[in-house]
Amino acid sequence: MIFVIKVTTNKEDRAMEMISDKVHKKNLNVYSLTRPHGLRGYIFLEAADRESAEEAAFNLPYVKGIIGKTLAYEEIKNMLTPNLEEVDINKGDIIEIIGEPFKKEKAKVTRVDKQKGEVVVSLLNAVVPIPVTVKIDNVRVIRKEEEANADTESLNNQQSEENSGEMLL
Repeated sequence: MIFVIKVTTNKEDRAMEMISDKVHKKNLNVYSLTRPHGLRGYIFLEAADRESAEEAAFNLPYVKGIIGKTLAYEEIKNMLTPNLEEVDINKGDIIEIIGEPFKKEKAKVTRVDKQKGEVVVSLLNAVVPIPVTVKIDNVRVIRKEEEANADTESLNNQQSEENSGEMLL
């Protein structure tokens, strides 16, 4: 059975450590303990019975209590499995940083590390190009490299046509 434990917001990790210590010391029938990403103030605890769950969470700091209803795994599965969305950022793309401290800065991608979820960028408006590592969640693609290449090729073609026309005169 999966129980929902209400804890003080932003103290979920500390509460989990205390519950885990208590479970190990008293050898309780608790199988797992998790804090879903993005859900603040709650911890999920999987235990054999309600008594084990109550004993694990009873009289601990930051723990406010156990919510009466038990949950099935199917109800919380979407909170526990990470959403892996395909990232379409490539080397040479122009991006805008949407997270602090470089918010609204434009940069060019120099390297992409999809395993770590990071991109290394070079700021366009900087006097000295310094590589900055940013989380992929904190960037937004403005222009793809292929579009930039197509734009420069068409511009070069126009310039070469204009230049060839001038030479004939």
